[in-house]
Amino acid sequence: MIQSQLAATRVEHDLIGDLDIPAEAYWGVHTLRAKHNFDITGTQLSGNPYLIRALARVKQAAARANYELGLLSAERAAAIDAACERIVAGELHEQFIIDPIQGGAGTSTNMNANEVIANLALEIMGHAKGEYQYLHPNDHVNLSQSTNDAYPTAVNIATHFATQPLLEAMEVLQDSCLAKAEEFRTVVKMGRTQLQDAVPMTVGQEFGGWAVTLGEDRARLAESLSLVTEINLGATAIGTGLNAPAGYAASACRHLRELTGLPLTTSPDLIEATSDVGAFVHLSGVLKRVALKISKICNDLRLLSSGPRAGLNDLHLPAVQSGSSIMPGKVNPVIPEVVNQIAYQVVGHDLTVTMAAEGGQLQLNAFEPVIAHSIGLSLKHLTNGCLTLATRCIDGITVDEDALRRAVENSIGLVTALNPRLGYSASTAIAMEALHTGRGVAELVLERGLLSAEELNELLSPERLANLSD
Repeated sequence: MIQSQLAATRVEHDLIGDLDIPAEAYWGVHTLRAKHNFDITGTQLSGNPYLIRALARVKQAAARANYELGLLSAERAAAIDAACERIVAGELHEQFIIDPIQGGAGTSTNMNANEVIANLALEIMGHAKGEYQYLHPNDHVNLSQSTNDAYPTAVNIATHFATQPLLEAMEVLQDSCLAKAEEFRTVVKMGRTQLQDAVPMTVGQEFGGWAVTLGEDRARLAESLSLVTEINLGATAIGTGLNAPAGYAASACRHLRELTGLPLTTSPDLIEATSDVGAFVHLSGVLKRVALKISKICNDLRLLSSGPRAGLNDLHLPAVQSGSSIMPGKVNPVIPEVVNQIAYQVVGHDLTVTMAAEGGQLQLNAFEPVIAHSIGLSLKHLTNGCLTLATRCIDGITVDEDALRRAVENSIGLVTALNPRLGYSASTAIAMEALHTGRGVAELVLERGLLSAEELNELLSPERLANLSD
């Protein structure tokens, strides 16, 4: 490479021509072209450490396989290996400067990784950045690879690791609901269907139901990760393995398993695997399911905490900030509201993934960058949303047990609990009189002598009303 005046820049060349590259930059000409072309999101690849580490692991595994097969010298292989290990440890992430949404099926991301790794490896070997005659980004770091197998494999690995924080955050939220289920185990309230009084239940049962649904979705999300452990490394351009030596795919996958600790397997049909993104469609669908379930819980929280004087007011959410610039004393359910909005965004990301998957043509899907970006945002925002909902809302919820009990006793829905003893006709008459007079069901039953106070207390005990078991 030609060094310009005062070594402030170096000149690098590609098929389009020459460009001045800052002398201190570890990226090169291909990265700079992409930086100029793709100014889309206002963010950079450096904001996704999972993908950067995954790219380094792919290049590291490839270098080990290429050395093992006699394609790469010991010195070059060792330098690439050491450079990748340092990137995995967190070095030089700021050198991944291009926009995550890009044309070219991820080629720019792959080139960015190749150049950063090559220039760091050159320094390790005692050479200057840009002295590619000693170690080249494409000839050596990208040896036996194409963007079309290296990038998708890295996305698979990054997605697997990026999902773990969400699984942990969902467990935190589930545990918060379980704690409230135990705390409010015997607190009786009115259950509702179609927003109308139905039959009594306990507040604990309501929280317990939410905990179960979160547990189910955690299981579905964990199951979906099995699909991203199948990789196409060794497929090269379209799945035929052109320019990759015999044994490379198996060797690279073995090294990648060792480096990541993931149960990675090579796809049995690399042509199909190179063109298909079905695993991401499935995973995105599961993320949408998670988002919708959590959003429904937030809808319930907002409705159950409505009031405080003119609404349901079953639950008291913790006050975390003032709710109005004009209405003094107003407090809004801002935590459920923000999590609702996360859910809406995840649904939008899922539609993006759906359309990008459908838009793939022939032997490659060119739209995997927006798939990876959309799923990455869904994972990140859902993770933060679950933790925020647990710590800033669920954990601080309180109830007025006496007020809930009075609401049950005053509800005509209470008559359903008496139906087996009084019969449908008598129960209906009691319900209608209670509705039209505003009097309580229990009061009318006692007045008519239909049950004794002892019998009524037994039928209306929290254990019976909510079908509680010890």
